[in-house]
Amino acid sequence: MSMNEMPPAPDVETTPQQRQRVKLVGLALQGGGAHGAFTWGVLDQLLEEEKIGIEAISATSAGAINAVVLGEGYTTGGRAGAKAKLDEFWQRVAKAARFSPLAPTPWHRLTHSHDMSWNPGHIAFDLMTRFLSPYQWNPLNLNPLRTALEETVDFDRLRAECPIKIFLSATNVRTGKPRVFRTGELTVETVLASSCLPFMFPAVEINGEAFWDGGYMGNPSLYPLIYNRTGSRDVVVVHINPIHRPDIPKTATDIMNRVNEITFNASLMKEMRAIEFVSRLIDDGTLTDNYYRRMLIHAIDAEEFMQELGVSSKLHPDGEFLEHLKRVGREAAARWVADSADRLGKESTVDVRARYL
Repeated sequence: MSMNEMPPAPDVETTPQQRQRVKLVGLALQGGGAHGAFTWGVLDQLLEEEKIGIEAISATSAGAINAVVLGEGYTTGGRAGAKAKLDEFWQRVAKAARFSPLAPTPWHRLTHSHDMSWNPGHIAFDLMTRFLSPYQWNPLNLNPLRTALEETVDFDRLRAECPIKIFLSATNVRTGKPRVFRTGELTVETVLASSCLPFMFPAVEINGEAFWDGGYMGNPSLYPLIYNRTGSRDVVVVHINPIHRPDIPKTATDIMNRVNEITFNASLMKEMRAIEFVSRLIDDGTLTDNYYRRMLIHAIDAEEFMQELGVSSKLHPDGEFLEHLKRVGREAAARWVADSADRLGKESTVDVRARYL
């Protein structure tokens, strides 16, 4: 069965009258380690919005993990199944993190601090990764995400039956080019490739090619949603990495954090420039070929909240912190739905030029 012949999800409405009520969107999910729990909350809220349907997802790193877990749950149980699977996965991550050397100290728990910069385990880990590669300190290539994914997702079923088109981005180590894995190619290896931070894990090899985190070349890639010619024009970007920061970073940690944010936002901003350029050409009549479509761009974020989180908290999968991020994500999605959902299919709800250019 080809991707275009996928059956509808169990609770997808299929009559013409029902299709008019449901506004289909493509989701673009960024990566960001434990901050991916924010996206968990966004998805949890969107799955409750019956007037919005998820047609496709392009994702990277933590976004890729959320995408396949949602796809697994949706395949077997519709919206409710997707919500339950996301809960199951993130609770599994939190449970495993209890025994991690990066777990919060009693002081962190007492003060509810999410800044792990002075956590002894985080300091030791940071120093180790500066001098040793994962091939040296992790020669067995142990990755707790592999176990969590294998216990949560049936990849054979996902490839064959998932009604949502999924696109996962990874970076080819040798060529430096992006690689997008589609629904029919999804395996635990492709998800791990999309989320492979090179200072933490050895490159993931697939069919003789080595891959690192997709965020270096597409965080996330928008073009699979744009080239999905039969799909919705609405693309909803779920932001994890702040684009703007009001203050100049001055500590070594803050500088490195900002460099990482700029790096992982760069590819998204380039694609937004291309979208805005094509949109202007369409609007002024320069492009009249039906091949080109004016994409409608939307964004769900919590910029001010995310600006307060340091890079160390991305390695902080503590249950309390993850649940807090989920709540923030749900609130952000609820605000966006209230403010913007009625404009889906009609216009962009974010000023692309002001935000990304």
